[in-house]
Amino acid sequence: MASAETAAEHERILREIESTDTNCIGPTLRSVYDGQEHGLFMEKLEGRIRNHDREIEKMCNHHFQGFVDSITELLKVRGEAQKLKGQVTETNQKLQSNGKELLTTMDELRQCRLQQRNIATTIDKLTHCLPVLEMYSKLQEQMRSKRYYPALRTLEQLEESCLPQAGSYRFCSIMAENISRLRTHIRDVSMSDLKDFLESIRKHSDKIGETAMKQAQVQIARDNAVTSQQHSAGGRRIRNEACLDRTGSNPFTEQDSGILDVEDEEADEVSGAQDLVDFSPVYRCLHIYSVLGARDTFENYYRKQRRKQARLVLQPHSNMHETLEGYRRYFNQIVGFFVVEDHILHTTQGLVNRAYVEELWELALSKTIAALRTHSSYCTDPDLILDLKNLIVLFADTLQGYGFPVNQLFDMLLEMRDQYGEILLKKWNQSFRQILDQDNYSPIPVATPEEYQRITGQFPFQDPELDNMPLPKKLPFSEFVPKVYSQLKEFIYACLKYSEDLHLSSTEIDDMIRKSTNLLLTRTLSHCLQYATKKKNVGLAELVQIIINTTHLEQSCHYLEEFISNITNVPPDTINATKLYGTSTFKDARHAAEEEIYTNLNQKIDQFLQLADYDWTAAQGGGQASDYLSDLIAFLCSTFAVFTHLPGKVAQTACMSACKHLSTSLLQLLLESDVRQVSMGALQQFNVDVKECERFARAGPVPGFQGDTLLLAFIDLRQLLDLFTQWDWSTYLADYGRPTCKYLRVNPHTALALLEKMKDTSRKNNMFAQFRKNERDKQKLIDTVVKQLRNLIASNQA
Repeated sequence: MASAETAAEHERILREIESTDTNCIGPTLRSVYDGQEHGLFMEKLEGRIRNHDREIEKMCNHHFQGFVDSITELLKVRGEAQKLKGQVTETNQKLQSNGKELLTTMDELRQCRLQQRNIATTIDKLTHCLPVLEMYSKLQEQMRSKRYYPALRTLEQLEESCLPQAGSYRFCSIMAENISRLRTHIRDVSMSDLKDFLESIRKHSDKIGETAMKQAQVQIARDNAVTSQQHSAGGRRIRNEACLDRTGSNPFTEQDSGILDVEDEEADEVSGAQDLVDFSPVYRCLHIYSVLGARDTFENYYRKQRRKQARLVLQPHSNMHETLEGYRRYFNQIVGFFVVEDHILHTTQGLVNRAYVEELWELALSKTIAALRTHSSYCTDPDLILDLKNLIVLFADTLQGYGFPVNQLFDMLLEMRDQYGEILLKKWNQSFRQILDQDNYSPIPVATPEEYQRITGQFPFQDPELDNMPLPKKLPFSEFVPKVYSQLKEFIYACLKYSEDLHLSSTEIDDMIRKSTNLLLTRTLSHCLQYATKKKNVGLAELVQIIINTTHLEQSCHYLEEFISNITNVPPDTINATKLYGTSTFKDARHAAEEEIYTNLNQKIDQFLQLADYDWTAAQGGGQASDYLSDLIAFLCSTFAVFTHLPGKVAQTACMSACKHLSTSLLQLLLESDVRQVSMGALQQFNVDVKECERFARAGPVPGFQGDTLLLAFIDLRQLLDLFTQWDWSTYLADYGRPTCKYLRVNPHTALALLEKMKDTSRKNNMFAQFRKNERDKQKLIDTVVKQLRNLIASNQA
């Protein structure tokens, strides 16, 4: 049983060896050697080999004849093959000999084809590279000629289109590496040009502004000429319309350096302010930064630098107020700055906008107005103020022509009008004082008709009676009347000059002139006239002439009203029209002069009274008036004779005032505390002097008094002296307090004081005669009267 299995296994292994690849026979043989029947297997293997050998031998015997035949044929074929080989070798040699030239030609053809292909490739590459090189050469030429914006465009085209098409070449790499460096160089150079431009316009802003203001002045002159022609034709246009026309179409921005169209046919007469500036650096730098994608950076830088320049321009010089040129340079710089900004605004898109320019203008307006207010306050010359006003008007009109609002400037001019008025008042105050100081205060003598016409031409004086008088003759007023009247007209002209070109209506101008003239009358001229009447050493003749002069000036006030109405074309009867205060001014001055006359007369009277030398203890009075009083009466007579040209009321008032003061002063002289004793003889002399005064009053030194009105000035003194000289105490004491009392004007206090002085005199002079009966009776009577007066005073007080 076991041998059968072994034999089957050996058979399987042999089949596996026969059918298996020799590379995989190892495991099969290993299974043989691992078993116990190795010898048996070897026997079977040898038997299998012998069987295969027998089969091979059978097969070879079967095919041997065919093999022999094949060998025989092969031997025959070898001979033929040798012969063929020889022929082939011969043919090959011939072919090789004949093909050498062909191979050489083929090599040459191959080289030619290779060269041709290389040339075509080279041409193709050069076709792509030449535009790059040409573009780069163009770029270098643009850089050398400083045409940076075209160079930047060329650089952009080179980078975006030419270099990508050229391929990867070393020179392309170098060009690509240089692109950023060239952009940086272009940006830096354009920024340098911009800085140079900013510095240039900063230096030349004065010249730019001067040119712009000259151009505006020419435009204003043309507008005024057109307006005048329209006025002559019957039409009248308000100047504001001309300003609005200039605002609507900017004549200056249209006359730039060729960027905008020139529409003004007459622009050649005055070159545009922008012609002085080359704006190409700004445009070039703007375009360059726009291409570089840094437009915001450029705009911020430009605006920041211009703001700094604006602050420098708006900073005035410390001595600007000293001359008009200082103001002119200041205005020229401001105008030049905004002319440039306005041009940039209208010729670029977005570099500056309207809001930015308006912001700068608001800043400039506030600082300019503040500077003008500060520096103009130092000015004391009205001519400089007037020139400054005209310069400010031209400055405002120029900028208004560029579309900038200038209402605040005109408002400031209206504020300066008050300052101008104050300066005029100070100047005219000096003129009035000089006229008053140089006047001789005497009527003007006229010797020729020409002289008479000259004076009446200066001052509106009309007197038919004087006109008919033969030459030579005298005008009633002195030189200061026509001079003051001429100065009043000059002041009105000065006020009118300031109001011109301020865009004011005729009514506003008329109101301004009238108010300023009223200030001149009520403040300046009034103070000057007061100064003339109050100054030292002014005589009564001068005061009389001042009254006459102010009377004529008062009468001329309505001519001043007409003069103002004529130059302002505003009727004087217009509703709410300001009236001149000249009448009240001259009236007040005349009253002041009258009061000064009264005061001077009283002072003169006091000076004469200081010369009085009464012997208050004299036993008997003289028969003649005192010397001092005679001199005083002679002075009053001569003085009142000068008052013939005064209004009657003034002369009467002066005479009455002098008499009252004389009466009061005489009474005070009698009652003064230094006079301790008064005798009856002294009273008699005093009574003679008073009679002399009454004789003067009764003579009527000034016409116009009714009856004995002037005597009433001495009635208090007359009744007192009559009471003492007549010793009529019984009547006085009995009738005291009654309206019909004879001594109604005698005050019991005054009578008691004088009686006390007489009582002391009686006691002193009669101390050794007291035993005489008459003297004792007189003393007793005085004591009785004193006692009764004291009782009367006490009863009245109770």
